[in-house]
Amino acid sequence: MRKRIKFRKLSRTPTHKWAMLRNMVTSLIKHERIQTTLPKAKELRYLADKVAGLGKDGSLHARRQADSILREKPALTKLFEIIGPRYVDRDGGYTRILKLSQNRKGDNAKMAIIEYVDRPGEIRAARVPKKRREELLMMMEGAEEEESEGAGKKVKRNLKDVLMSVGIDPVVWDGTKH
Repeated sequence: MRKRIKFRKLSRTPTHKWAMLRNMVTSLIKHERIQTTLPKAKELRYLADKVAGLGKDGSLHARRQADSILREKPALTKLFEIIGPRYVDRDGGYTRILKLSQNRKGDNAKMAIIEYVDRPGEIRAARVPKKRREELLMMMEGAEEEESEGAGKKVKRNLKDVLMSVGIDPVVWDGTKH
C-alpha cells in the first residue's frame, strides 16, 4: 500500500529522476508547452508550479532557489521577467495537463501535454482568477452607480460587457463552476 509517499518513482534512481525533472521544467519554461507521458507530466506539475511561484515572488532568495533547479540562464530570466508577472493575481494552478487520445507507438504509454495557463496561443483558455473576477465585479458595480447618478436612470450592464471592456474573452468564464 502506498501511504504517505509523495512522489512517483518513474522506474529511475532518485538522482536520475531529479535530473530528468530539472530538464523537463527547463524545457517547459522555454517552450511553455511540452508533450510527455502522463505520469511524468503529473510529477512535473508539482515542480513547475513551485518554480512559477518562485518567479511570482521575484526576490533574490527565490531567484537563487530557482537557479538551483533550472538548467539554463535564459530560462531563469524568462521565469522572472515573463512567467512570474503573468501570475501575480493567480493563487495557484499555473499548469494544465491535457491527456492525449493517442498512446505512444512502441510501448503504448499514455501521453499528455503539460502547459502553462494564460499563455498566448493556448489550446483552451483558463478561467479568470478569483481576485481579478472580484475586481471586475466591483468595477461593474461602480460603473452602474456612476451611470445611474449621471443619467438619472439605472442602466444595467452585464458581466460580458465589462469583461470585453477590460480585454478578457467572456467565453472563458461564464460565472458557473464546471
